[in-house]
Amino acid sequence: EVQLQASGGGLVQPGGSLRLSCAASGFRFGDFTIAWFRKAPGKERVAVSSIKNTDGSTHYADSVTGRFTISRDNARDNTKATVYLQMNSLKPEDTGVYFCAAAYFLVGGRRGALSSGQYAYWGQGTQVTVSS
Repeated sequence: EVQLQASGGGLVQPGGSLRLSCAASGFRFGDFTIAWFRKAPGKERVAVSSIKNTDGSTHYADSVTGRFTISRDNARDNTKATVYLQMNSLKPEDTGVYFCAAAYFLVGGRRGALSSGQYAYWGQGTQVTVSS
């Protein structure tokens, strides 16, 4: 069973930085994608970024492009992965609970990678608050 554990959230001032981590394990196949989603109070959950294990390809929501960077560890073990989300130049609108999620054999390019319906496995969230 795939398990995901997100960490690294906190309170930061506008313009500051945070790095989130997602420790994922239990993969049976090497073709998986891990993504970050954000849920703000009173708003729908939105995709932030994704990374594919097989080729390292990444996708970003327009609102975070140029400010956030997703990456994974260099381990060659396809049963687990640690994915990072480096968040720079943070804005108050980045506030929310950040979840990491995983999917096997993702299709649909960028649109598919940033679609929450594609992801069957979800971790608990980590709170990010951007406020002065």
